[in-house]
Amino acid sequence: MKEETQEFEQLQKEFSDFMEVAKLSEDDEDALEELPAVLESLQKRIGKLEIRTFLSGKYDRVNAILTITAGAGGQDAQDWAAMLQRMYERYCERKGWRVDVLHQSFGDPGPESRIGVKQVSLEIAGSFAYGLLKRETGVHRLVRISPFSAKQLRHTSFASVEVMPEIDVKEEREIEVKPDEVRVEFFNASGPGGQNVNKRETAVRIVHEPTGIVVTSQSSRSQQQNREKAMQVLASKLYNMREREREEELAKMRGQKSAIEWGSQIRSYVLHPYQLVKDLRTQVETSDTASVLDGDLDAFIDEEIKI
Repeated sequence: MKEETQEFEQLQKEFSDFMEVAKLSEDDEDALEELPAVLESLQKRIGKLEIRTFLSGKYDRVNAILTITAGAGGQDAQDWAAMLQRMYERYCERKGWRVDVLHQSFGDPGPESRIGVKQVSLEIAGSFAYGLLKRETGVHRLVRISPFSAKQLRHTSFASVEVMPEIDVKEEREIEVKPDEVRVEFFNASGPGGQNVNKRETAVRIVHEPTGIVVTSQSSRSQQQNREKAMQVLASKLYNMREREREEELAKMRGQKSAIEWGSQIRSYVLHPYQLVKDLRTQVETSDTASVLDGDLDAFIDEEIKI
């Protein structure tokens, strides 16, 4: 809260300074020429703060857990999941957020030593991480010339993204996980090619018997820390499931058919025969596909959270 207050106060001071300089520069053409650039910079920063007025949800300020799962399609889909992982990691880097890999299931080796991802879960720590990323949940579609096709054929790949708030199961009273409802398993953490990260069974898998939800954590060398992190992920998944059921029930009451389809396609990335990234909900689009895949998602995310 202190950081946010200081940010507003700093902007207010800079804007006051700008107005004072503008007034003193009325007769100085050189000084006047510099003012539009300063004003544009201030407007962009104010615009970023304005977006936060849409982030008033219970968990919007907390860390996020983002899971990417490759769809059907073998190496192409696994490679697309790895591309999405890099995209979100670069976006977080731009925001100054910390990213830790909780669990990663690698795909099959391909040409040029490309190794895809079957599934990866990322813990994203930063202010408003969940609030900004929550509407990235859904199916992301890629159209390109397949790097795995000897005939250079065009291929369509799919990967799903799920974003959940990081919930402390000890503090969240609405989410109850009873000890007799979970089964805890331990195994060796592994990396590409099946090489063990360590020889001790520090990785943790938790199965929630009533719902069938399975969560895994192998980010730490401590079995206890991995267990605590896995329980956090489980609480987050249970929260997501509850919210989805609530939205579906509200939709029935409103007379809407099949209300909130969290698994529906939300964005299309076309790299061939033309370059275009288009969000199918907001209609925001750009031909600068390279920048988007390098983490420049602000235009899409800023518009998403206004929905």
